Amino acid sequence: MYIPAYFHETDLKALDWLAAHDAFGTLISANEGAPVATHLPVLYRRAGTQVTLTGHWARQNPQWSAIAGQRVLFIFHGPHAYISPRWYTDPAGSVPTWDYATAHLYGQVRLIEDLEKLEQVVAALAAHFEAGAATPWRMSPTLPRQQLLRGIVGFELVVDDIQVKFKLNQNHPPANVEGVIAALRAQGGDDAAALAALMQQALDQRPRS
Repeated sequence: MYIPAYFHETDLKALDWLAAHDAFGTLISANEGAPVATHLPVLYRRAGTQVTLTGHWARQNPQWSAIAGQRVLFIFHGPHAYISPRWYTDPAGSVPTWDYATAHLYGQVRLIEDLEKLEQVVAALAAHFEAGAATPWRMSPTLPRQQLLRGIVGFELVVDDIQVKFKLNQNHPPANVEGVIAALRAQGGDDAAALAALMQQALDQRPRS
């Protein structure tokens, strides 16, 4: 991923935030010489600098069948928004852009096909995404467990390279950034609000002259 120095985020807490903000990402690999992508949720874990992602495909999805041994890419998609020069102090001297937060994680996938381990994957994902529910879903003993679990293939992605990009107008003077934050807050919407919060945080952390 192209990351100018202004936008390169090296604090892994930023990655933690992205994974918590939206765990539904994109897994990209190759199959017969062509790129293949699957959009899926993952369970994110980090211990120091070691990151692992756990998830599963439908068994009918052909991506898993050719993925062993490959170095793959997983993308976390954070908030994003169009940025108008109208929001800057000098609109005539700037052009439109798009601000966003994203992370690219590279590594190798280990397939999980053992039924007991697959059930653990499903249970862990459900426990994570059902957290806070009054009556969280759990796999019922009455369900045809083996039949259901044979319909999926699990994976664990051990990450060996992490690239995090937070493009938040860090290359602009504070007055421009403040104008963007105000406009995004007025615009409304989840992405605009989340991006404005990130921009405010980055602005607050700038060294004071």
